[in-house]
Amino acid sequence: MTTTLDPETLAILVCPLTRSKLTLDGDILIAQQPEGAGLRYPIREGIPILLIDEAILPEGITSLEAFKEKYADSIAS
Repeated sequence: MTTTLDPETLAILVCPLTRSKLTLDGDILIAQQPEGAGLRYPIREGIPILLIDEAILPEGITSLEAFKEKYADSIAS
């Protein structure tokens, strides 16, 4: 399923952990930083779920804590 979001809404959404821009890919929002390893956030019934605990981790990362440790320089303070 492909979700559509208003372009103005998409322009203001950011990853709650890294504060990087999000791009839409189907029904997933993908954080653009860190490069190639962004967290992915689901969209359910047209509503972006921007909760860190709901984020889909990049391949090879086994936990949110492991992500935070590996990409500590990319996490907003």
